[in-house]
Amino acid sequence: MASKTSADTSPDWPGRTVQHEACALPLSARRAALGRPEMPRNAGNCRTDSKRALLAAIEKIGGRW
Repeated sequence: MASKTSADTSPDWPGRTVQHEACALPLSARRAALGRPEMPRNAGNCRTDSKRALLAAIEKIGGRW
């Protein structure tokens, strides 16, 4: 999906440009080769009260963050 706010290239950008597809395809292939392992989730030990409330509200309506 192309960005709606950024151009593909910017002549004044000093940094390296990485295309999403160039990163996603090899990563997907590596995960497939490993048998699609379950990735560890963030334990959430440092969450703010507002973030905890948001995640609780999402879970309450049946969502999974």
